[in-house]
Amino acid sequence: MGTLFFNGKIYTMVNEGEHIEAVYVEDGRIIKTGTEKDLLEMFSEHITKKVDLKGYVMYPGFVDSHLHLIGHGEKLIKLDLSEMNSAEEMEHALREKANNLTADEWLLGEGWNENNFIDRKIFHRQELDDISGGRPVLLSRVCRHAFLANTRALELAGITKDTIDPPGGIIVRDTDGEATGLLHDSAAELVKKVVPEGSQNYLNTALRTSIKHLLSLGLTGGHSEDLSYYGYVERPLSAYKSVIDGEEIKFRAHLLVHHEAFEDFELVKKEYELPFVEYGALKIFADGAFGGRTAWLSQPYNDAPETSGVSIHTDSKLAQLVQKAREHHMNVAVHTIGDMALRQTIEAIKSNPATEGRDRLIHVGLVDDNLIADMKQLPVILDLQPGFVASDFPWLIERLGTDRISNAFPFRRLLDEQLICAGGSDAPIEPVNPLLGIFAAVTRRKPGEHHEGYVPEQKLTMFEAISLYTIGSASAIMQEDVKGIIKEGYFADFTVLDRDLFEVSEDEILESKVVFTIVDGDIVYENTQENNIA
Repeated sequence: MGTLFFNGKIYTMVNEGEHIEAVYVEDGRIIKTGTEKDLLEMFSEHITKKVDLKGYVMYPGFVDSHLHLIGHGEKLIKLDLSEMNSAEEMEHALREKANNLTADEWLLGEGWNENNFIDRKIFHRQELDDISGGRPVLLSRVCRHAFLANTRALELAGITKDTIDPPGGIIVRDTDGEATGLLHDSAAELVKKVVPEGSQNYLNTALRTSIKHLLSLGLTGGHSEDLSYYGYVERPLSAYKSVIDGEEIKFRAHLLVHHEAFEDFELVKKEYELPFVEYGALKIFADGAFGGRTAWLSQPYNDAPETSGVSIHTDSKLAQLVQKAREHHMNVAVHTIGDMALRQTIEAIKSNPATEGRDRLIHVGLVDDNLIADMKQLPVILDLQPGFVASDFPWLIERLGTDRISNAFPFRRLLDEQLICAGGSDAPIEPVNPLLGIFAAVTRRKPGEHHEGYVPEQKLTMFEAISLYTIGSASAIMQEDVKGIIKEGYFADFTVLDRDLFEVSEDEILESKVVFTIVDGDIVYENTQENNIA
């Protein structure tokens, strides 16, 4: 009837340094914690399975507070440009992919990042015409707030010299007014609408691939936003229904509902009450990203003083969306990276305050004293992505300048102000590995670098960093009473690593390997290689 996990170092994460010997679990819940001897005596007649942790280290299950599950799976099965370090390497990969496509098939790619290139090259549509052999092209930037399209793709989308910029978007043009192929934020939607939809089997495969990868990285759950990107809302919902069956695959998915998919979702949601899948806040974008200079700043960009970024919604429209959420007894989850976007979001929430739950401020890339003071007065959680520090520095210093950089991703300060913070990756935009996020939170640098860190005064302790992905992610959805720590009555979700993160050097964090991932008391991933070593 029950399972005993024993012979390991089990960090409860209730208090720093607190660890126990064993955990007894029944029906997916923690019944009792203590010593192996005591639990064996207490539950001898109920224990039907024993899991020997072989001296490894157990933590509460790591949960990614912000990612795109289907999108991450697409990145794994599609052309991934995110690790390419030169324009030449990217061009070679695109040409190779194009040569394996039919004449009319779209050339699609994920994750290009010109900041990885010495020359910071951004391909022009005419270059993409040559690379693709005339096939339509759409390539998403790593931030997913900028895209590259070639001439054929622009034609199919009806984008001409006379097309005006849509609200919340920019069609980048040359001196003659012709589109260069670079599209910011909502402008890309014009092209996305004409890209053929992937099959239902494709979505199922992408989601299954994604979740299996996450389980192998020790993630027991994730807060995702997928419902507005794949045609009618039932397509991604059907993928979740097909993949997370609670038997072959157990993974706790918490889905935000994009405001553009909300009405359709409301019509069908009763048909998609699924095990291990729950639905959360209304998702809204307030601005873009630092990389494409579309994050909305209160002052112009240091390296492009002609722009302060992009506002996705007017003040009144954003307030209307927040009010819409309140009418349906929902919280909001707002993507806000620039300080001006954060100010707009705070004002919209203040004018339509939540009467239940907590609103979610996603990314919180740039803050000041006044913004922090206002956030402390609201029932909000801050959905942070520590990996952004590893990916955005040092070029972010160019974007913001030395005067503002100390206010960028100030994790230490936010925690010191007693704001509730959760930890996520924003995969597929960034690598999904939670250990990378933990590493970035405690070191404020990229893997392989050796310096004191970018804005080092904002480093977190190991306990605080792990807490982002455990109790922090639970608090984001008002479930800190059942998730995020190892305690009686809590869900039996655990992450088991081959080493003690509290005792290793900083550089050893990323060398850690997942031994077991446990969801609902069941082992859903086992690293057989590690277990054979024991």
